[in-house]
Amino acid sequence: MAEGTKEGGKGGKGAKGGTATAPAKGGPQPASQGKGKDKAPAGAVDHTPKAAEGTPRLQEYYEKTVRPRLAKEFGLGNPNQVPRLVKIVLNVGMGDASKNPKQLEAAVEELGLITGQKAVVTRAKKAIANFGLRAGMPVGATVTVRGARMYEFLDRFINLAVPRIRDFRGLPSRSFDGRGNYTFGIKEQMIFPEIDFDRVEKIHGMDITLVTSADRDDLAMGLLRELGWPFRGETPQRVA
Repeated sequence: MAEGTKEGGKGGKGAKGGTATAPAKGGPQPASQGKGKDKAPAGAVDHTPKAAEGTPRLQEYYEKTVRPRLAKEFGLGNPNQVPRLVKIVLNVGMGDASKNPKQLEAAVEELGLITGQKAVVTRAKKAIANFGLRAGMPVGATVTVRGARMYEFLDRFINLAVPRIRDFRGLPSRSFDGRGNYTFGIKEQMIFPEIDFDRVEKIHGMDITLVTSADRDDLAMGLLRELGWPFRGETPQRVA
């Protein structure tokens, strides 16, 4: 009997020892409990900003005013024949991007500030020995905007950036490619109000292409004219 009680006592001590394995109040917590409480750092930045809510001013003007005017002017009975903007492409070429990576990073950041969308680095598709170029080397940056961001960028460009161009006499009217697309170049990125003068690494230009759904240059030109595009030798249309 004495031996049985001793074994029972040992078992009781084992039971007590099992319950005593819980961590103390001041001790470290298990790793599984800390994972759910992880938070993003205070300085985190959203690299894919969302478009502003609502319809952009220029897009609303296009839907209510420009479409009926173009359909009447060109005699387009089918609403799908009325030209519209599809996308806007901004491209910055930097031949010394491989030697000066900081300038390339600055160009990518500036395109993001101008359009509200992160730009991508463009790379050489093939090697050219005369230029010291190898396939895959960075040669510039580009960004493509569509939808609400496209109309917002176009509105800011016409009303804020164009008046800041030095000795501005209008944009060329012969820069269409024959398929309804319009391409032009600017000499410096300083015309955009989003650019901070003190943070500019290097003054550079860029090419901007407006891609439309029109298959003829006259339709595309009529669309841009109605949107207030400042063609050379013409008074731009006032957008309400």
